[in-house]
Amino acid sequence: MYVIIVGAGKVGYYLTRQLLAEGHEVTLIERDGARVARLKAEFGDSIVAGDGCEVRVMHDVGMSRADCVAAVTGHDEDNLVVCQMAKRHFLVPRQVARVNNPKNEGLFHLLGINETVSSTAIIYSLIEQEVETGEALFFSALKRGNIVIVAVELTEDSPAAGKMVQEISLPGECVLAAVIHEDHILLPGGATRLRAGDTVIGVASPGDQTALRTALVGAAQPSPSRQPAADA
Repeated sequence: MYVIIVGAGKVGYYLTRQLLAEGHEVTLIERDGARVARLKAEFGDSIVAGDGCEVRVMHDVGMSRADCVAAVTGHDEDNLVVCQMAKRHFLVPRQVARVNNPKNEGLFHLLGINETVSSTAIIYSLIEQEVETGEALFFSALKRGNIVIVAVELTEDSPAAGKMVQEISLPGECVLAAVIHEDHILLPGGATRLRAGDTVIGVASPGDQTALRTALVGAAQPSPSRQPAADA
């Protein structure tokens, strides 16, 4: 499968890594020349410098033969343009768009871009549905990417309680997507300090979800075995 990804931020970077590891042909387009230079050593010819919204760049990377285009920049207008051009001009059979502002999701669908991913909407859904502590939730939009969302509530005994995010050793390629603190949702940075009572929402591969939970709240303690009652 040939996949074109526009935007080499965290989302585009990890998508490219995973798709290449699985043997797919990938082209990652990024307009920031300095970032392209930094990633060349890892991705080689799979990353190119250019504006993914320009028709010339689309032609140069062979968009007409792509099986899928994923527009994952931080700008909804750019993602919409890329997907519209991929669908209508280059006849790419599948387009996937990142939607940064969930208010724009309806516009994407109205214009025929039906495969959209909004991290804000996903996190909101977690809050609205009152996620059970420690439960790993699978979303149909994320299953294809082999990604799991894990929500845990920190206690005083949790190893992550009282620490800044940058002080926590996260397994694999896990990331912390949000922190719910006293009914407020925070998008954590490295200096965000986690506290007992916070609900932490992380993103992990299925194989790392247990290790992520352990890093945040510690290993689950086995239930004590129940002794049979003595005969009267």
